[in-house]
Amino acid sequence: MTGLNLTPIEVLAGFGVLLVLWTSWRVGVRRGRAAADAARGGARLLSLTGRVLFTAALIVGVQWLVIVYAATNKGLLLAVLGFPALFAAYALTRALTVTTLDGSRRRGGRR
Repeated sequence: MTGLNLTPIEVLAGFGVLLVLWTSWRVGVRRGRAAADAARGGARLLSLTGRVLFTAALIVGVQWLVIVYAATNKGLLLAVLGFPALFAAYALTRALTVTTLDGSRRRGGRR
């Protein structure tokens, strides 16, 4: 049985083919991850939108019922209108407040 006799050019060509295969595999993995992240982000946004609309409709419905049927009770009216306003103000304040992270983060560090 004879050994495998390869010229240096054939060895370099083999390494080149392996490098191209490995690079294309890595690019495919990255594109797959990016597509999965984009799909997850879109679904997350749609889910959040649905929950926000449902909650807003629920709050408006309760407020409407209290305004229509218990308009004479000013304390109840104030509570029904003020309580959701507190939650909305808190959410808006948190969303619009800019926070900074102390220290520097290295790539691959704890998050």
